[in-house]
Amino acid sequence: MENHDSMHHQDMKSHEHQHHTEHHDHHDHQDHHMMMVNDFKKRFFISIILLIPILVLSPMIQTFFNYSIDFLGDYIILLVLSSILFIYGGKPFFKGTVDELKEKAPAMMSLIALAISVSYIYSVYTTIMQTGTDFFWELSSLISIMLLGHWIEMKSVLGASRALESLLKLMPDTAHVVHDDHVDDISIDDIEVGMILLVKPGEKIPLDGTITEGSTSIDESMLTGESMPVDKDESDEVIGGSINSSGSFKYQVSHIGDDTFLSKVVTMVRDAQSKRSKTQRLADTAAKYLFYIAIIAGLSTFLVWYFLDFNLDNAIERAVTVIIIACPHALGLATPLVNAMSSSLGAKHGVLIRNQSHFEQARHIDTVVFDKTGTLTKGEFEVSQIVTIDNDEDDVLSLAYALESKSEHPIAKGIVQEAEKRKLKLVNAKDVKANPGHGLFGYIGKDKIELVSPNYLKKQKIKFDEGILKDLSKQKQTIVSVIKNDELIGFIALSDVVRETSREAVSMLKDMGIESIMLTGDNKEIAQSIADQIGIDKVIAEVLPDEKADKIDELVKSGKRVAMTGDGINDAPALAKAHLGIAIGVGTDVAIETADVILVKSNPLDVTNIIKLSKATYRKMIQNLAWATGYNLIALPLAAGVLSGIGIILSPAIGAILMSLSTIIVAINARLLKI
Repeated sequence: MENHDSMHHQDMKSHEHQHHTEHHDHHDHQDHHMMMVNDFKKRFFISIILLIPILVLSPMIQTFFNYSIDFLGDYIILLVLSSILFIYGGKPFFKGTVDELKEKAPAMMSLIALAISVSYIYSVYTTIMQTGTDFFWELSSLISIMLLGHWIEMKSVLGASRALESLLKLMPDTAHVVHDDHVDDISIDDIEVGMILLVKPGEKIPLDGTITEGSTSIDESMLTGESMPVDKDESDEVIGGSINSSGSFKYQVSHIGDDTFLSKVVTMVRDAQSKRSKTQRLADTAAKYLFYIAIIAGLSTFLVWYFLDFNLDNAIERAVTVIIIACPHALGLATPLVNAMSSSLGAKHGVLIRNQSHFEQARHIDTVVFDKTGTLTKGEFEVSQIVTIDNDEDDVLSLAYALESKSEHPIAKGIVQEAEKRKLKLVNAKDVKANPGHGLFGYIGKDKIELVSPNYLKKQKIKFDEGILKDLSKQKQTIVSVIKNDELIGFIALSDVVRETSREAVSMLKDMGIESIMLTGDNKEIAQSIADQIGIDKVIAEVLPDEKADKIDELVKSGKRVAMTGDGINDAPALAKAHLGIAIGVGTDVAIETADVILVKSNPLDVTNIIKLSKATYRKMIQNLAWATGYNLIALPLAAGVLSGIGIILSPAIGAILMSLSTIIVAINARLLKI
């Protein structure tokens, strides 16, 4: 399965060359993977349809259930149906075997191909010669169960590479190019470095560049995960893919194609994904040894029995029974059933598993890196303090409420929420306008109201007690100054809300011997104050968006087993670099598509559930594999006839019953999985 899938991943990488063709190539790859999943699904259902009459017509099944179906040519129908199922259902296993043997690493595919080929050839021989027992029902059920196992597994491995498509969707197709006397709309592909572009309010910024005229407020949350719109002025840089919140501006294009921030993120995600070490599946390791055991045991059994009594039919039957028993149905289902169970159990606990092999490795995690905004905090602003100057708190808040109720800014939402909580009456404000980079202006009756930053006060030389401002600034809060008729009447301080469960999550991780680290683009003081509230000891602050992956890389190279939790596009490469990428469910599509695990409820506490579930899943897998392979220790020697001297010999029929029992035990054990 691994080889099968790794081939497909190499196939993906060879398709993706240029920025402008990425979208199509990537889409082709995604379709290719979906086709593979659907192919297994189709083969499984068609095999099941063929399996039913094969079971009904099988002499061994008729003996088990004590019934008889006997008509002219019944064995011919059995042979034809089994041959169709063998060729059609077995095709992926033969193809996989070629891949495994090319790499000189026989595993699950080779073991399945060996068992079904030997049992098919032997069954055809016994049917034509009308001697001995056929294994048609055995090989047909084995193929059907293995197709089911691979279909379940492939569904759970569906490519994290959809991230690239989500990223490229962020880019607009056209841009407004400014000429001396007019503006043209042209395709992004025709833009050149140095061109001047116009961006209107609410539009996406087409490419990276520097503002030459105008000022605005830009929502970069899709790229950086930081909830606060960023004020931009002349000579400030803008990033392609971010959204212009307010104000028109002109800017000069500085990067196009592969040099843009977004394209670099695409490259970083792809590089990080391609460098991930391939997890050697336990089932494949077991299958590899069983493959060799099956060949050696089968040949030895044939030779010993032939030279003991020179009965060719008997020697072949013994050898075939040994080879079939060496490929237990249970082994093909041992890991997919546990994976399917852990996926549904995880979903009940708000954990969606996207990459099963990386999720399995979560049990080794010793370091969890949390992105701050949107992960440890809600990325929402809450009024934490109101300082008034000769006024009532509610009066100051009421004026701010009137203006902010007409704004979509995250700070506005915080103020509106607080006013609604206090049940304040909404007064109608007129002529409300945003002055990008400064604040909101409007009128309530004849009173002119301004909601501005403290810097604006200094610019306008409005007098106020700077001591108050210093105290508020020390607490690392965002401050809105409320001015009525050119006179300061108060400050409203807001802070990002820390999630209630963040402290508990960090504490539980500490109890599990796991270190928590905060990674953020915020300044050190703000980051440290939040870390102190939550109980995080280590803070990596003032990290630029494209540096996050490097920081994860440093931790990985220092020998730590790292899980990264984030929600923004800039987190995507870091999520891909970590041993386990965990996306917050309310984050961007890109972070979600790059992650191995998604937290639906955006609850940091669920990080501990991931690690617990991973450990429990691994335990169940080991138990299932131990059973699926362990029963061979008893069944193989008995099938080979080791105890035939005292009259104990495992007939093909009893061997088949043992295999079915083994599969049932594995299925029941998988159902018992719990956190």
